[in-house]
Amino acid sequence: MGIENHSDKFAAAPRADGLTNLVGLSREELEATLVAAGFEKFRARQVWHWIYHRGTTDFAQMSTLAKPAREKLAAHFIVDRPTAVKALLSEDGTRKWLCRFHDGQEVEAVHIPEEDRGTLCVSSQVGCTLTCRFCHTGTQRLVRNLTADEIVGQVMLARDHLEEWPSPPDGRMLSNIVMMGMGEPLYNYDNVAKALKIIMDGEGISISKRRITLSTSGVVPMMKRAGEELGVNLAVSLHAVNDELRDRIVPINRKYPIHELMEAVRTYPGLNNARRCTWEYVMLKGVNDSMADARELVRLIRGIPSKINLIPFNPWPGSPFERSDWEQIEKFSDYLNEAGYASPIRRPRGDDILAACGQLKSESQRATASQRSAQLEQHKILAAEYAAQIAAKEAVLAL
Repeated sequence: MGIENHSDKFAAAPRADGLTNLVGLSREELEATLVAAGFEKFRARQVWHWIYHRGTTDFAQMSTLAKPAREKLAAHFIVDRPTAVKALLSEDGTRKWLCRFHDGQEVEAVHIPEEDRGTLCVSSQVGCTLTCRFCHTGTQRLVRNLTADEIVGQVMLARDHLEEWPSPPDGRMLSNIVMMGMGEPLYNYDNVAKALKIIMDGEGISISKRRITLSTSGVVPMMKRAGEELGVNLAVSLHAVNDELRDRIVPINRKYPIHELMEAVRTYPGLNNARRCTWEYVMLKGVNDSMADARELVRLIRGIPSKINLIPFNPWPGSPFERSDWEQIEKFSDYLNEAGYASPIRRPRGDDILAACGQLKSESQRATASQRSAQLEQHKILAAEYAAQIAAKEAVLAL
């Protein structure tokens, strides 16, 4: 299992530079930390508002506090974010940030704009333990879990770059969160839960639990707890319909096989027709994309309120798989739809900047610049071809 971090409700400890980062503290921890420094309890609510609603990093700008209080805060505390050491913009509007933390470790976060929403894909670990064979992140060893402040910090960094402070009530460019970036969220549950509670707080960033999705590859023992404590939407990276194949391409299946995973989903708190489980299913040519696989998938999820996201495989350097043919993906989708399950084909986003599903990886683990340039050109060609296929289908449907 992944590294576990445990939090308590006591005053936070200072960093090596002597300053204590206030980002990532729960309300109780923030209050305890400020009280320990000699502030009145009510100041915690004011500081919370400035940090999470207004996005302020400079104590001098916290105008509802007296100048001596602001100076005292600046002497002991910091409002820290990860640094965006690289910011890439895709031709389709997708943005990717390489986020560097205080110790120099890095992860990637991706913002995907759509007509009715803007979704931020957030990472939970530096690297990953799961080694799913189709996933680029899985080729990078686990370095460490992210702390709550580093998880929340990705959202705040995105808000900075999207210029979305103070937190707008409507029409947000960043309206949804998916815990689908680097790492397995349920192997870092304490920090993920703490961060999501901060993100959901109505007096701060204020993103509703209905707009947050936690994706897991199947850490069965933690799923019920996540549902009870957080109430967020559930997504499961399935990708295979039998244990033999899933053991090979999603190795966590050896620990928690499909029948255990299905039972955990069936009993996930709050699951209903209005709040369905999303099954993530990457389409691998000649591996899991046959009509027999489609039929077995329908059998497996029967009785579970479900939606299936079909994900055309996003190639990365050295990957052992190919993307399924468009015609086969379409047949697979049609069968699932006819069986009563909404099965959209996820249009690849950010291929040209390696920001699509399964392509995230820390910059330190990447290929050389010349190799990367050639790889990006290949992805642009693949993305253009796939976009043309989708456009042709949409044109036919419009007739």
